[in-house]
Amino acid sequence: MADWAIWVVVAGALFVGELVTLTLVLAMVALAALVGAGVAVLGVDVVWQLVAFAAAAGALGVGLRPVARRHLRGAPALRTGTEALVGERAVVVERVDGDGGRVKIRGEVWSARSYPTTTVLAVGSEAHVLRIDGATAIVHSFEV
Repeated sequence: MADWAIWVVVAGALFVGELVTLTLVLAMVALAALVGAGVAVLGVDVVWQLVAFAAAAGALGVGLRPVARRHLRGAPALRTGTEALVGERAVVVERVDGDGGRVKIRGEVWSARSYPTTTVLAVGSEAHVLRIDGATAIVHSFEV
């Protein structure tokens, strides 16, 4: 079997392994194996193929993997669901205290509790959504 074909088979096996592990390590080594295959196609000796493979694996591991991991770990750019309501302004439509009440957030009426629980929010006042607890908005006054 030709050297380039062996490199391609190794790269394919590494890519399959990457699908199982999802660590990005095997993907970088597989790309390096494809570099080795490219060097083999040029008719270069096996020793230089291994050198090209090692250099490519090192460069990809040091240069590309940290960038790829940073992009994979990033927070979603768009908050959805109840997470999107955190930080929004709410208008009190029914007196809100530690036991309950109602606020309007983005045009929808939500049950609400104040934080701290000793705070009482009057009808018409504005509040800030701290979090959503089930179907209840936890809010606090802007004056606090």
